[in-house]
Amino acid sequence: MCAATRMHPDGPVVDAALVRRLISAQFPQWERLPVTPVPAPGADNAMFRLGPELAVRLPRVGWAAGGPRREQQWLSRLAPRLPLPVPAPLAVGRPAAGYPWEWSVLHWLDGANPVVGALAAPEGLARDLAGFVNALRAVDPAGAPASQRSAPLASRDGATRAAIAQLSGSIDTAAATALWDKALRLPEYAGPPVWLHGDLTPGNLLLARTGRLSAVIDFALMGVGDPTADLIAAWNLLPATARPAFRAALHADDAMWARGRAWAFSIALVTIPYYRHTDQALTANARHVVREVLADRSV
Repeated sequence: MCAATRMHPDGPVVDAALVRRLISAQFPQWERLPVTPVPAPGADNAMFRLGPELAVRLPRVGWAAGGPRREQQWLSRLAPRLPLPVPAPLAVGRPAAGYPWEWSVLHWLDGANPVVGALAAPEGLARDLAGFVNALRAVDPAGAPASQRSAPLASRDGATRAAIAQLSGSIDTAAATALWDKALRLPEYAGPPVWLHGDLTPGNLLLARTGRLSAVIDFALMGVGDPTADLIAAWNLLPATARPAFRAALHADDAMWARGRAWAFSIALVTIPYYRHTDQALTANARHVVREVLADRSV
């Protein structure tokens, strides 16, 4: 899929030509650097390499439009307290040339996205990921914005049930509804607000050649609140055999683990009908999550 694909019905088409125009007009110090689309198109943000050391990231849809400013404001404060590299925003661009939102220039981070089902060191990766989440949770949350992914599960009820109905005939809707009904009866998070990434998916993780976690990217949904949503990697990435190591390192009790599973399930269910014609990789991962969650008997 090319980077110019319209990922959202009301979103702009973002391509290399647009990026060149924006860079030339606003950051002429970089205008001679080549602009190259990255292989993965990005669902909410389009990503381009700018020369060998920089990246340009542009929101594709209104709900992601606050990401560049949030990352610019907070990542420099978080980075020194985290055990792995995270993006270092260098500049925030203005809306221009028909593009409606702010966008960002960042340092490029090397690494490969993990391939579900082909992880070289799944238990090591589980521990790496839990270590990152624990370090993020330990950062002082004072003054930080709330994460969009810190809301109670009940806030996702309408969208989740609508997605289940849309998927009739392609998933076990009775089992999906029963699991979701049970999840809504779980106790809500009662701890203090802490930092969370909010979108720990394979596309936002980078691995070294050893298969271990080397960097975490795309913090557009970061903020403070209930940290449960950062458990979603247990089902969108890790095999069942590696989940106990992840859970143990995060000290997740039965209620938090079940809420995390429900978060992963809800996100996946909503993803499938929305992206099935525009992002095949994301849709395939969402279908994987649905299968993994329905087969999971860990709680």
